[in-house]
Amino acid sequence: MADTQIHRTAVVHPKAHLGDSVVVGPFSVVDEHVTLGAGCILGPQVTITGHTDVGVRNKFHAGAVVGDAPQDLKYGGSPTRLRIGDDNVFREHVTIHRSSKLDEETVIGNGNLFMVGSHAGHNCVVGNQNVFANGSLLAGHVTVADRAFISGNCLVHQFTRIGRLAMMQGGSAISRDLPPFCIARGDNGICGLNVVGLRRLGFDAAQRLELRALYLLLFRSRQRLADLLVEARSKHRSDPAQEMIEFVATARKGVCRDTGKRENSGE
Repeated sequence: MADTQIHRTAVVHPKAHLGDSVVVGPFSVVDEHVTLGAGCILGPQVTITGHTDVGVRNKFHAGAVVGDAPQDLKYGGSPTRLRIGDDNVFREHVTIHRSSKLDEETVIGNGNLFMVGSHAGHNCVVGNQNVFANGSLLAGHVTVADRAFISGNCLVHQFTRIGRLAMMQGGSAISRDLPPFCIARGDNGICGLNVVGLRRLGFDAAQRLELRALYLLLFRSRQRLADLLVEARSKHRSDPAQEMIEFVATARKGVCRDTGKRENSGE
């Protein structure tokens, strides 16, 4: 624990595992079964509890509560787990709950930003470099891929999937799967592609045009989705197109549907 700094008002269980250069701020609590990797910083009044394994260089701002029991009436008090990767930021009053089952974990990947008051419920699996804006809420068992942007006060129902580089407009709510590269609008609606995100990530013009054509085929056609998927597989073979096709094909809750308004879907 070289260079570790623990404020005199903090409470750190003697069996907790703290890496090098960890900082624990005033009135923070680190419980018995917590592991904090090197370089983690806890601000004031942070609580890290439960069987929680935290990677390196994570930052927890004032009032964050991480690893507490799941909000699940079926949970019986078993020592379930939360696993957090590296380089995440948890701003003020963020809450992340551990899993509700011993054979599953709540998982947070690397480089995610959870803004003020955001929440990830039990058994969520969050990938890498996602942004969860103020007040965004993930219910239990939600899966988020990589580089999604969940805007302020968005709601995600339990067992819902969010694909890579998807975006949710502020105040939107989904209980169906949000396909990769798409923008959610309103309740279970989508309104085009996240073209700005695609450009920033280096998708070239040909890839963006193919995804646009695929979007129009899958979400603005009036044929049966099963038939559209067959046509899509025969026409669109790039890796990003296949990613969207397979996501839609494997959706168990259905997918968000187009609102009919052409926003952000073109070049």
